[in-house]
Amino acid sequence: MTAPIPRDIPDLPAIPSPPALKPAPVPATAVVTPVRRPAAAAFRLSVALAAAGGVALELLLGEPTRALSYFVIQSNLLLALVMTLSARRAWTTGRPLPGAVMGATLLYVVIAASVHHLLLANEASPFSLTGDAATPTGWQAVSHAVLHTVTPIAAVLDWLLLTSPGRLHLRQASTWLLYPMAYLAFCLTRGELLLPGTPDRYLYPFLDVGQDGFKRVLGNALLLGLSFYALAVLLVALDHARPNPIRHRGKTGFRL
Repeated sequence: MTAPIPRDIPDLPAIPSPPALKPAPVPATAVVTPVRRPAAAAFRLSVALAAAGGVALELLLGEPTRALSYFVIQSNLLLALVMTLSARRAWTTGRPLPGAVMGATLLYVVIAASVHHLLLANEASPFSLTGDAATPTGWQAVSHAVLHTVTPIAAVLDWLLLTSPGRLHLRQASTWLLYPMAYLAFCLTRGELLLPGTPDRYLYPFLDVGQDGFKRVLGNALLLGLSFYALAVLLVALDHARPNPIRHRGKTGFRL
């Protein structure tokens, strides 16, 4: 005889479900093929060569120590280095340089160009240059045109046409101003250490403590600093508002 079937069958134990997998970030290179960009690499290398050539001309035509003290020379040296590295990464399909580095470099060369054209080379400005500095000739004019006009325009074009948007952030704007603040301290300290009457004791007319005094110079520096911060905020806003100029159908990968 068989045992009677129980009226109530006990519940079977629940089958344990597999543990939920936590989402993990996957590098883009693991799912897409990076694309080489020879045109972008060639353009950036040409910008780097132009910046380096303009700086070399200034060093050959003047006193190297004094030339290296100017903001435009330092910003173009940084541009030459950043563009060289960026060109290499575009050629070898490497990751783009951090947006903070690209944004800072762009800001500095734009600042140098803006100060030159709006304050130093503008006859209506109270800080306009006079004499040979206002109207350079020969190779000096070439180097001035390259450093104050050609390379800043090229840097802006690279940012607008060859760089993905949305890589600059507002929190970086104040950090970018650390270098101009350090440069201000350098200029004022340099002027105090040099003897009165030394040529170009103060590198810029709006920083000439001997003529205007510390109070007015610090006021000029404050106004310029606020203008530089506004320019940095504008670059960030434009970076998030502009379209993506390097989006290609059917192709993905790292872009810069």
